[in-house]
Amino acid sequence: MYIPPFNITEKILHLVSEISEQVGWLNTQINSDAPSPTLRKKNRIRTIHSSLAIENNTLSLKQVTDIVEGKHVLGAPDEIQEVKNAIEAYHLMPELDAFKEKDLLKAHGLMMKELVRNAGNYRQEGVGVFDGNGNCLHMAPPPNRVPQLMSDLFEWVRTCETHPLVYSCVFHYEFEFIHPFMDGNGRMGRYWQTMLLSRWKGLFAWIPVETIVKEHQQDYYNVIARCDAAGESTLFIEFMLECLLEAMENYEDDEDEQTLGLHDKLHDKLHDKFPELTDKSIGVLEAVRNNPGNKASDIGEQIGLSERQVKTYLTKLKQLGLIVRVGSNKTGYWKVTI
Repeated sequence: MYIPPFNITEKILHLVSEISEQVGWLNTQINSDAPSPTLRKKNRIRTIHSSLAIENNTLSLKQVTDIVEGKHVLGAPDEIQEVKNAIEAYHLMPELDAFKEKDLLKAHGLMMKELVRNAGNYRQEGVGVFDGNGNCLHMAPPPNRVPQLMSDLFEWVRTCETHPLVYSCVFHYEFEFIHPFMDGNGRMGRYWQTMLLSRWKGLFAWIPVETIVKEHQQDYYNVIARCDAAGESTLFIEFMLECLLEAMENYEDDEDEQTLGLHDKLHDKLHDKFPELTDKSIGVLEAVRNNPGNKASDIGEQIGLSERQVKTYLTKLKQLGLIVRVGSNKTGYWKVTI
């Protein structure tokens, strides 16, 4: 039987342990099998928007939200169709079996409906991945090998004794290497990793990992290329586990249940101007505004976040130009710019 090549490193073991701890903590905070409708909708929109944005869909988060809500949206017809297809595919997710190849084909048929010919079928042509300059980054296996390669991959993932956090990453990488479809391979690889993870722990169906992958999009492509060169997926496993951990640390309950005590006007203003900001990142901004000299650990204690989470939010706020660092990292302070 085919066994995908990869190694279990100390970093992978550490990340699996950290993510498992986060799973336990989140399960005590939320009903992961049936979160609130508001939370499901909010995270599903973020997932669809980010996964399609990675594939160069230019629709904004608001436009995707409007499509989900059945509103009329002005935009490229194929981009609107991509969103509508993704909505259907994610809606179908609970009915699919993550370990059945025919269900993957069914999901692709929905995801790429009216976008490519033969949606839901493996490619009959050769394909490659090229950069913006026309350089070939990866030449996929010939089409006559695809059915057997995919059958072997599903057989492995059904029978392996590897931890689900690891085998879902391995599947994702191997899927991208095979590139079994003419189009839609990127979004389907991320979609199917979510499928595999959600069958292990239900909360992964509602954690928008794609938003983190989108933030590290170039790293995502780079690590795939490095794994292609190395002939094994270890680095990709490490990368995706880091994305999973970051997504879990950023995970939020329903907005109606937030207790960060934000000023309503600031909250609304920021959400209107920066829709990608989460409530917790706005909570960090509020804490910085009230106590500019506080360290990340102090802010975390105030609003119930870890020091690592606070540093992640501070980096995001700095990238958006909402805060600037005055003075050195050791003795300086953050200044709010709005």
